[in-house]
Parts: sequence; structure tokens; C-alpha cells
Amino acid sequence: MSQFNPGQSTLDLLASYDTFMESIDTLVDMGCGNGDDVAWWATRSIEDDDGNQIPLNIKCLGVDLISNVPAIRPHKNATYRKTDFEKFKLEKADKPVDVIWCNNSFQYAINPIETLKNWWKAMSEGGMLALIVPSTTEITYNRLDFTQPEYVYHHYTTVNLLHMLSLSGFDCAFMQKLPGDPWIKAVVYKTAIEPMDPRTTRWYHIAEHDNLLPESARNSINKFGYLRQQDLVLEWLDHSLHWLGED
Repeated sequence: MSQFNPGQSTLDLLASYDTFMESIDTLVDMGCGNGDDVAWWATRSIEDDDGNQIPLNIKCLGVDLISNVPAIRPHKNATYRKTDFEKFKLEKADKPVDVIWCNNSFQYAINPIETLKNWWKAMSEGGMLALIVPSTTEITYNRLDFTQPEYVYHHYTTVNLLHMLSLSGFDCAFMQKLPGDPWIKAVVYKTAIEPMDPRTTRWYHIAEHDNLLPESARNSINKFGYLRQQDLVLEWLDHSLHWLGED
């Protein structure tokens, strides 16, 4: 039986956009695990007008602290680096990263804001960051339900993920959190706005930038002085809209 991949539906949606897929030169999978997602990216192709499959040959790098990553080995355009993804930095031979993919791994970051800052520095202008993070705060039978898995030190909600990402200079273009779905999904883009100091940056400072937060988030902040989940209307990759007022 194959293991459930919480990022598979996001991969399938991204793969449906040929122009986007063709634009990717370099990709890093942060917290790549056994390398299955790296192998997926490394084997992408598009179909030409005659129905022939043309390999995209995306240069892929898997980053993790584990020692055995069998899924990456067969692919000439995929490599592995044993290192802490929180401290990832470009090496001399590295090109800026077009896409950072982080599926079911970001929750293990001990310092998530510093991690996002490091990733922002490593990315090309307009580069894409995709995060799939489990929500550890849910409502079960009309009561709050908290879980605390091993090695996970922060609770993630749509609101605090929006806060961290926008504070770190990312345009929070696409997010999804469906009722009953334990996964928060975000596809965001590096802007020219450098990461801000979390000690001195208020919500108002972030909302002053038109391209960091969704319009519904800016409206909530300008009205109340902080962000309320019930005010959020979020767009996903397929351009569907989701109101979080009942989640």
C-alpha cells in the first residue's frame, strides 16, 4: 500500500500549468524524506503538439538530515545534501532557487521565521515557495482539539502562517484550509521586500504593502488592528475561493 502524500493534490495542480512548469530551472525539496517528491519533480515532462513527452530536466536538490535517500539516486538531474534545512544557504556552485517545495516538513523547524528568512535569501526573484503543513489545532465535536507531535514545537494556523510568510517577504498569493482537512497549504512568491524584524514589525506595517497579504487580510487588519481568521477569504491554485469564517 502506498503511503499517503498530503502534497500530491498540490503537485497535480502545479503540473497542470505547462508554462509554469517550463519556467522552473532549479528546485529544492526542504525536508525531502525518502526523496519521493524529488523524484516526482525530476521526472516531469510536457507534451508537445505531436503528443511526444519532452523532459523538463528540472535541476532538483533534496535537503534533509537522514542518511539514505533511495528515490533520488536513479535521476541524473537530482542530488541530495545532508544538512539542516533551517540553515540552508546557497553554495558557490548553486544557482538561486526557483522553487522551494516543503511538504509535511516545515512543522519541524525550531525557528520558523529564521528558516523562512534563509530560504528567501536563497531564492530567485519571484521564486515560488510551497508549504504543506499539518494543523495541530482543530475543532472536534464542537470543542477545541490540540495535538503536539514529537519534535513539533509550534502550532500552525492559517493566520500565523500568513503572518510568518508575509513578515518574511513573501506574497501570500494562494492558500487553502478546508473544513475537516488537517492540512494547511500555501503557495507564495518571493518579493523584493526584505524580511522584516519580528520584534518591531506590526500588522499595520505588513498591510501597508499591497503585495504581501490577501485583500481580505488587509481589510481585517485595517479595521481591527490585527488579523481575524473569520475575515479571511483565500484563493487557491485552481482560483477557487474559500471563506474561513466557519472553519
